[in-house]
Amino acid sequence: MSTSSIPSTATVQFIQKERLRAEAAIEPDAPSTGPVTKETQIIAIYGKGGIGKSFTLANLSYMMAQQGKKVLLIGCDPKSDTTSLLFGGRACPTIIETSSRKKAAGETVAIGDVCFKRDGVYAMELGGPEVGRGCGGRGIIHGFETLEKLGFHEWGFDYVLLDFLGDVVCGGFGLPIARDMCQKVIVVGSNDLQSLYVANNVCSAVEYFRKLGGNVGVAGMVINKDDGTGEAAAFAERAGIPVLAAIPAHEDIRRKSASYEIIGRPGTQWAPLFETLATNVGEAPPVRPKPLTQDQLLGLFSSDVTGRDYVLEPATIFDMVGRTDTTKPTLEVVYDDAA
Repeated sequence: MSTSSIPSTATVQFIQKERLRAEAAIEPDAPSTGPVTKETQIIAIYGKGGIGKSFTLANLSYMMAQQGKKVLLIGCDPKSDTTSLLFGGRACPTIIETSSRKKAAGETVAIGDVCFKRDGVYAMELGGPEVGRGCGGRGIIHGFETLEKLGFHEWGFDYVLLDFLGDVVCGGFGLPIARDMCQKVIVVGSNDLQSLYVANNVCSAVEYFRKLGGNVGVAGMVINKDDGTGEAAAFAERAGIPVLAAIPAHEDIRRKSASYEIIGRPGTQWAPLFETLATNVGEAPPVRPKPLTQDQLLGLFSSDVTGRDYVLEPATIFDMVGRTDTTKPTLEVVYDDAA
């Protein structure tokens, strides 16, 4: 190719400008003015690890589906155990694992590779890296990027329930709150200090992003393994959020949960509990919580539980090095203020 046939820089810039002008002149599609045919509630559920989020969500999503709702349950915990109760203990392939395998084979991920269903409930797991081999929060972000490529924002569900680990504070796990990806948050807690500490942290995160212009609010709290002592209910009242349901610490629930049995079935002993929870989850409006201070949170419990009557005792240099060193004068030059 001769140099005379290569367009000059000025010519290339002119062509690019003309293309941009032509693109800018195209009128955008008119906004839709028809009635809304589908409104999806995206709800993020947070709680301390082991507090019973997966148990609560499996039974809640199952009951919602039996009530005629189209529900998608997404596990956003690196343990990938959100859907195990729903599928009788079976582990379904995770999005991150499947995406990596398909990419290595030069293939693309399809819905059927990562989304599975049972009795009207659709479910999937984002997954996460193995211990010591990556960042769980980054895995969450990668998982949602893959969901968007699969058309997440076009799916027609009544409810999308996101199961998040609440005692991890990195950016990936706070994604729904920080980026307004959900309309409301639900916290799962119990009558123990650590689970309420996590619930309070989630309320603090919601309030922080609300002050920055965010729109996510807290719809309420689910009390799991409720033994009747009342600390979780007291926390909810102080934080200004409703209690959506209190699931009792009952031996029948424990045994059935341990054997991967769904108890949120219409017509069963525990059906009214999950029917009420399903209604409350759908109808509860997002509100701005009032996070408690550390002392207020400790104040919900007796001092023999928290040890809050302890007085802090400062350490000394002798404690640190086993001797008392002579304080040496500083060599820093201190200048008098100018007259």
